[in-house]
Amino acid sequence: MEKTTERDSNYRHLEKMTTLELLQNINKEDKTVPNAVEKAIPQIQKLVDVVVDQMEAGGRLFYLGAGTSGRLGIVDASECPPTYGVPHGLVIGLIAGGDGAIRKAVEFAEDDETGGWKDLEKHQVNHKDVVVGIAASGSTPYVVGALQKCNEVGIKTGCITCNNNSPVAQNSNFPVEVIVGPEFVTGSTRMKAGTAQKLVLNMLTTSVMVKLGRVLDNKMIDMQMANNKLVARGVNLVKAATNVTDEDAKLYLDKFGSVRLAIEAIKKN
Repeated sequence: MEKTTERDSNYRHLEKMTTLELLQNINKEDKTVPNAVEKAIPQIQKLVDVVVDQMEAGGRLFYLGAGTSGRLGIVDASECPPTYGVPHGLVIGLIAGGDGAIRKAVEFAEDDETGGWKDLEKHQVNHKDVVVGIAASGSTPYVVGALQKCNEVGIKTGCITCNNNSPVAQNSNFPVEVIVGPEFVTGSTRMKAGTAQKLVLNMLTTSVMVKLGRVLDNKMIDMQMANNKLVARGVNLVKAATNVTDEDAKLYLDKFGSVRLAIEAIKKN
């Protein structure tokens, strides 16, 4: 396995660059990431379709990672309920070292080969679920060990990694490999690799939620209206779909607590 993310940077003597040069060169590298993601779309498509199939059968999506990769999975999982109105237990992000590792690195937690599976067991992971390992290097023991155990017991697996033919990919039924190449700062995978992982996560859950019917036209009709901004957005969505007044849209939203239900009630009446 060639660890492309660990290769020597294309740039030397960063400390001698001006601020402008640093920013321009980081940006130059960042621009290559979407092209790398595009090459992985056939792999992402397969992962999306299996997640949709499993969720329609009552399954869940688990993300499993360490460090930046784990945090990105938790961010994506935590944004699904407010954006699409799904239960908090439908998409679950787990990180090596537990919730405390979200803010502060837990030393050697990622090296625990049994830790990932133990964390999954706490959520009663089963054959209806899909477990996606997120690891830039593709070799994180916390992730690899969990995927191996999932495969042993018949749980469908996927991954998001940035190296070719990694252990994480080799232990995934539906691997996604986004080869971004060397980082601006050698080995700093929170940069291009992290950006690539975030893009793939956006594509994955957005596509899944659209296919599950959580979007109407291009609108988030199942979003949770948890603040004044989102209530105002909900009013506008109801108005646009039904041509009622602001006042009526607000009345229906207050009554039903849901953009979807408000629109359905107005159209029915």
